[in-house]
Amino acid sequence: MHALLAASARRAPDALAVQGPEGCLTYGELDALAGRYAAALAHRGVAPGDRVVIWSHKCLDAIAVMQAALRLGAVYVPVTGANPPPRLTLITHSARPALVVADEDALRRAAAAGWAEAALCGFAELRAAAEGLTAPAPHACGPDHPAYILYTSGSTGEPKGVCLSHRNALAFVAWAAAELEVGPEDRLSNHAPFNFDLSVFDLYAAFLTGASVHLVPQEMAYAPAQLVAFLREREISVWYSVPSALSLMIREGGLLDGPPPPALRACVFAGEPFAPHHARALRREWPKTRLLNWYGPTETNVCTSYELTEADLEGEAPLPIGRACSGDRVWLDPEEGAEGELLVSGPTVMLGYWGREPQRGPYRTGDIVRRDAAGVLHYAGRRDHLVKVRGHRIELGEIEAALSTLDEVAEVAVLVTGTGLGARLHAVVVPAGERGPSLLAVKRRCAERLPTYMIVDRLSLIGELPRTDNGKLDRRLLTARAEAGEL
Repeated sequence: MHALLAASARRAPDALAVQGPEGCLTYGELDALAGRYAAALAHRGVAPGDRVVIWSHKCLDAIAVMQAALRLGAVYVPVTGANPPPRLTLITHSARPALVVADEDALRRAAAAGWAEAALCGFAELRAAAEGLTAPAPHACGPDHPAYILYTSGSTGEPKGVCLSHRNALAFVAWAAAELEVGPEDRLSNHAPFNFDLSVFDLYAAFLTGASVHLVPQEMAYAPAQLVAFLREREISVWYSVPSALSLMIREGGLLDGPPPPALRACVFAGEPFAPHHARALRREWPKTRLLNWYGPTETNVCTSYELTEADLEGEAPLPIGRACSGDRVWLDPEEGAEGELLVSGPTVMLGYWGREPQRGPYRTGDIVRRDAAGVLHYAGRRDHLVKVRGHRIELGEIEAALSTLDEVAEVAVLVTGTGLGARLHAVVVPAGERGPSLLAVKRRCAERLPTYMIVDRLSLIGELPRTDNGKLDRRLLTARAEAGEL
């Protein structure tokens, strides 16, 4: 089985497949709806290899169009509905889609903006076009045929399209489903938007095993009390999200109040470092729930994994990222050192960036990683977060790791403001309780763990860190606010 399409081809037709804000679909209903969309797409001229952009909030129709595109051998390009028309223009100029399929909200915004960059139609229009048409037979795709493209922010401001094959996706999904022992009785959450690589596990691990996937509405993604209620009321058995969502649920949603969610047997987090005291609080309060820290950029999906144990309750160091998984090989450059840039090779490494040269050789993550005496990997920071302050090279992630060990710190980002002799280290902290740490406490922790030139100069306490659409820290926006004196 090398096609993602096959991951949902053999499930019981009356079993629940997807539950979303607007209702639910059984596997039989999802199959029929995907067939209807496939007929309409083919009628509109979509052929194998063509790109189909899906500009939509999370909904059942979006998933069905994904499946429809795969049946035709086309490549789907999910774009979250929150993206404005100008950003969609950048993506369509890159992907050159045969069609853009949009939800009602996106259609309204496109009309208001006079957007006419590519062929555009709505879900309802496409379904109506399928009347009287016969669904085409699934196209036979090779394992290295592109399946989908995920657009990420580029350093130049132009989005980059990470092109993933059927082999790339299924190498990770098959490993993850086996590692977590996902089965037909499981209920998986879907917290991430469809253009974020975390959603690949949510959807396809469910479809591979006959489990059901439950879509968290985008407007609920960072509403802590609602998320906690969702987790309990939907009886989610496998939760997967960025750590910032879990931290918010702990701080403001009462996640750890009362008994553990009875159905939850695995809680997985990825995408950014998790505050150590929050991770250990989960381990302490949920002793029977598996907790896993997954690591990997969009270009490789998950390539290392670490599962927390009772031993992790001791100490206060950041969590490791673990060891290689998904059939990948990981190593450091330089190989002979205990610290270096992490390189990845193996079946999950992308085909390349859409419209650019194919990926050849290992993928350089840009992440600085340390290997301990047992061979376990620890994230140390970003190569591009190496800065020079007053003549010293500083890894901002190292300062963030030190400050994240303070009990008063829920989340932290360290920035450099100013230039030359006026450059200063500025810590921006989301407090873990009503009162955050003082600047003196922050300086003391830095002095305990870091060289004197890495001691923070300034401290700001804010309610929440700015996030990208994928839930990751928007460091560029935060730095701009700090430079403008808005913190």
